[in-house]
Amino acid sequence: MEKGTVYFFTGLAGAGKTTIGGLFYQRLKEIRPEAVLIDGDKNRDQANARAPKDYSTEARRQGAKNLLAQCNELAERGVDAIYCGIGMYADVRAWCRENIENYREIYIKASMETLRRRNQKGLYSPGVKQVVGVDLPWDEPDSSDLVIENEGGEEPEAIVERIWRAFGLEDGV
Repeated sequence: MEKGTVYFFTGLAGAGKTTIGGLFYQRLKEIRPEAVLIDGDKNRDQANARAPKDYSTEARRQGAKNLLAQCNELAERGVDAIYCGIGMYADVRAWCRENIENYREIYIKASMETLRRRNQKGLYSPGVKQVVGVDLPWDEPDSSDLVIENEGGEEPEAIVERIWRAFGLEDGV
């Protein structure tokens, strides 16, 4: 059986990883109908609805590792998994490289100025605490398969097209 691929869209909140990863998923689903999209925000919200909110460093690290292990299990069964999450720890991304055979990391990068201007979730407003990349540490990716500068000058669909070509994906494959 052919193994699936794990596509990890990472970057800070507001960089565009969920938008771009979601569009990538929609396109991939046309040729790989079993593909799965996992959004870090939605999964964390669902987990927190069932348990006390825990935003500690270790809880964040373990949560990301659990979701990526779930993606790996899907890939082992031949299912492509697209995961959109901050991926704030280098050791979690290193675990992916060591343990997921078909792993593709896409770093959606935006300047802090752009993130503050977008500020969709209000995370970059004055006085807000516990924000990754602001007052919480973040290990910026340094070995991603692709780095996409997303300062707003390119439509998300065009970015997805660039990612598609970079990974040599062909419609119908």
